Amino acid sequence: MKKGKIIIMSAPSGTGKSTIISRLLENPALKLGFSVSATSRLPRGEERDGYEYYFLTHEEFMKRVGNGDFVEWEEVYQGTCYGTLASEVERVTDSGRNLIMDIDVKGALNVKKRYESEAMSIFILPPSIEELERRLRARSTDTEESILKRLSKAEYEMGFSEYFDYRVVNDNLDKAAEEVESLIKGFIEKNLH
Repeated sequence: MKKGKIIIMSAPSGTGKSTIISRLLENPALKLGFSVSATSRLPRGEERDGYEYYFLTHEEFMKRVGNGDFVEWEEVYQGTCYGTLASEVERVTDSGRNLIMDIDVKGALNVKKRYESEAMSIFILPPSIEELERRLRARSTDTEESILKRLSKAEYEMGFSEYFDYRVVNDNLDKAAEEVESLIKGFIEKNLH
């Protein structure tokens, strides 16, 4: 069985990345699989270990970091880490499926460096920072402080976009989703020959 490829996607909050990924996952021709991330936080609500996340204690998480078990990880909030286990990447790609990863910019660059030609990185950009602010405000789910934090983080993340294989501007969701799908098809097909 042919090993699957790795598609890495990053974007600032509010750019439509999750919606694009959901659409991609619905296309059976892409043979996409999603990795289950690990976290050191406690489960919320109905979350189950091995489904939404692999729930590890902070000590277990850091021990696995020390063992080199993660392809990428980050302490997002003090004492709360998130990461992707190498075993998850292998679980998906060894099954012949192509792994789609939704990760932050630093993690994305680390994964690309580790897997090189086996991975393709795509950065989703908003049309402008002003449009991103409008979208975040239209959600009506964040406080003013949260919106300003997200905008500041977005500007920081956008500074890394030049290091990605491809940049797609989401000024029209359908068009952006089609462009990303086309990039993925080209990457998968190129590697079949």
